[in-house]
Amino acid sequence: MTSDTITQAADAAAVRPPVTPSGAARELGLKRGEFDLAVMLGRIRTVGDTRSGQRRVSREEIDRVRGSEGFPESLRKDIRAVGTTEGAKVMGISPARFTRLARVGALTPVKFYLNRYRAVVWLYLAEELRQFAEIAANAGLLTGRMPAALRARLEEGQDLRARNWRGRYADSLLRQAEDPWERAAAMASLLDPVQIAQIIRDPYERAYLNRLKPVPRTHGAPDSPVARIVERITTADDPDEVRWLRSSLLIGLVQARAQRPAPRPAQRPAPQPMPERASLAAEPVLPREVVLDASAQEPRGLRRWLRRRRA
Repeated sequence: MTSDTITQAADAAAVRPPVTPSGAARELGLKRGEFDLAVMLGRIRTVGDTRSGQRRVSREEIDRVRGSEGFPESLRKDIRAVGTTEGAKVMGISPARFTRLARVGALTPVKFYLNRYRAVVWLYLAEELRQFAEIAANAGLLTGRMPAALRARLEEGQDLRARNWRGRYADSLLRQAEDPWERAAAMASLLDPVQIAQIIRDPYERAYLNRLKPVPRTHGAPDSPVARIVERITTADDPDEVRWLRSSLLIGLVQARAQRPAPRPAQRPAPQPMPERASLAAEPVLPREVVLDASAQEPRGLRRWLRRRRA
């Protein structure tokens, strides 16, 4: 291969446009849900597209994933998500104990969806569950009576599944953020509007963060029951969690403002006042000679008519 051919090949590779998420999923042989989960877990890296605002996947990243050892079976194994019943089988415990462990925060969901009854179904990484069950220190959680501290928390109605999912989701958003404003928007996306208004007084900064704010993919229309349930899950409600998010947002705003201010509408120049018409008194008075000279240039017929009028 000549040097010119190598250069042409390098140039062609350099200009290969990135692929949309749907296109990347097809090229990697993944379902869209599997692709989104792989992105969330950092198995597939995406890049921002300033023109469309949609994240895309570079050709180099697709080549990297395809060339990984054991692809595609190894990737599917890493991102395989299971529900309560199948997860309990992976761990060798009952579904009831599995649910109790998840409620107290021992198991972290990786995904959720709403079934036809609008009930939240939590999914977990099968590989994480397998590793949890193999750790000797966790044996006491899998069999026998649960520790008293965990039983007390369950009796109080504690359920940390949504909070743990939000923590994992926040890590994913921060990993994909490419500048301080995007990182601040990631934190703001997990707080309710009242919290954001208390922290950010500038309406232009709030509007900018709202534009950058990532929104989870859902199938519910805005303000629908499904959308409201998803909003409740994706909004922090635990006091400790809210404090951490508020502190992170404040720190992120300091860093973002230091880099550049939030965009603001272009300032239009103030309209200039129209010049007032000069008054008649201000009009220049022509000398008598000029007036006579002007009348001397009038047509002859008009001069004769004026003389008759004066007579």
